[in-house]
Amino acid sequence: MGIFSRLADIVNSNLNSILASAEDPEKIIRLIIQEMEDTLVEVRSSAVRTIAERRDLERKVEALKREEDEWQRKAELALTRGREDLARGALLAKAHRTQARATLEPQIAQLVGGLAQQNEDISKLQAKLADAKARERGLAARRTTAGNRLKVREKLHDDRISDAFFRFEAAERSLDQLEGRVEAYDLGRSGTPGVAPTLEQELANLEADTGVEDELKALKARLNNSMPTAPEAKSE
Repeated sequence: MGIFSRLADIVNSNLNSILASAEDPEKIIRLIIQEMEDTLVEVRSSAVRTIAERRDLERKVEALKREEDEWQRKAELALTRGREDLARGALLAKAHRTQARATLEPQIAQLVGGLAQQNEDISKLQAKLADAKARERGLAARRTTAGNRLKVREKLHDDRISDAFFRFEAAERSLDQLEGRVEAYDLGRSGTPGVAPTLEQELANLEADTGVEDELKALKARLNNSMPTAPEAKSE
């Protein structure tokens, strides 16, 4: 079943209103485009027939005009030869052609007016069809965009991705703790690569070294005092 019942319905249609009330806008717009294209073919076919009919009538009118001129010439010839009866017959034949032409000319005018209206209707129909196709492309683009956004949202809310990030963060925390333990072992040690000793540490190290040297000297002195002295050699 068509959306429109006649060409005027298409020309005067409001696509916004039709699509706004449709449950499936994409399906409706496809039907509208199909019907518009079919109607355009019908209107063009009708215009072709009208043009052919107009041209046929125009040819008949031209032929009648030539015949009128010919009967006029014959009437004048008959009068110059003193044949008034023949002249009267020629003028009567001319009158028949004139009457026939007078009958055809209004038909031609009507066809010309109809073609002008068809041309206007075709222009409006083409504009409506272009608008409908633009709407179809817009709906298709919106569907694609919405589909892509939905895929992104699904990925963002995917529990597997959340779990993977949680595991990654847990692994990072474990590495932080392990690296912290390594650094803790080096705290307070001089000469730690990458760690400059503080003033207090340097002084403490200096005092410790001095104490060790003093203790070493005292120990040597005690050892020397505790060792027995060698006996003196007797003189001969």
